[in-house]
Amino acid sequence: MILLAPAHAGLLAHNTPGTFAALMDLYERNYINMRRLIPAMPPVSAICISRVSGNLDLHLRVVERNRYTSELRLSYQFIQDNGATTTEPNLLIRVYHDAQLAEVMAAQPRHYAALTADLLLNPRANGVGLRTRWQINRFLFKWLTYCLRQGHRFDESADRPA
Repeated sequence: MILLAPAHAGLLAHNTPGTFAALMDLYERNYINMRRLIPAMPPVSAICISRVSGNLDLHLRVVERNRYTSELRLSYQFIQDNGATTTEPNLLIRVYHDAQLAEVMAAQPRHYAALTADLLLNPRANGVGLRTRWQINRFLFKWLTYCLRQGHRFDESADRPA
């Protein structure tokens, strides 16, 4: 007699939080959303603003641009009562053009310690593991989806301050 194990036995779903497969899936989805948001990558040092009536302006700064990767800062900007500007959520995102992946390299969430590339990429040294990387990249996925639903795009019509 042949016993058949259930199809899910011993296998993790690709979207199980905190798994390597889920993280790679998020990186791919984030790349797709980044390309929808930014159809043509602006030149290095470009600062662009996507304005959608009735919504917050979305700010993009190209930090670094190479053949296979680009690093971008994506945020909203808020003017405080004292006149200072606060950027939230202020994510540093690396886009891998050749592998078609995008990942959060650093984040400065309001109620948590800043997450830097060293903390995100060296889990043994500091206890931050796959689950933390999955969580911050899941945030990026949800935020990009929200921005796209609002109509944000960085294309030729997006503002580029001098």
